[in-house]
Amino acid sequence: MSYFDEIVASTSWWDVVGYTGQLIFFSRFLVQWIASERKKESVVPVSFWYLSILGSLICLAYAVTTRRLPFILAYLFNCIPYVRNLVLIKRRERSPACPHCGKVTA
Repeated sequence: MSYFDEIVASTSWWDVVGYTGQLIFFSRFLVQWIASERKKESVVPVSFWYLSILGSLICLAYAVTTRRLPFILAYLFNCIPYVRNLVLIKRRERSPACPHCGKVTA
């Protein structure tokens, strides 16, 4: 039996959850790259932050369930800046911006 066959044979349902979380977390980079290429400048679309939150929470659930402390610590606080960025984006969308400099005036 090859190394790959052993990995596949020993994969649990929770491992699939972990792989899914990692795939979602990775997909945010593809989303950001595609958005930047389309605009020909560096941009971070809102979907990047939602994918970050979803991927982090799934990976955290996997880490907690499998009792992997390094991964628990890696994903434990990730959502704080992701949610904060969404709050800042929503606030900016609701507030009028100065037509000259673009700064939020309220």
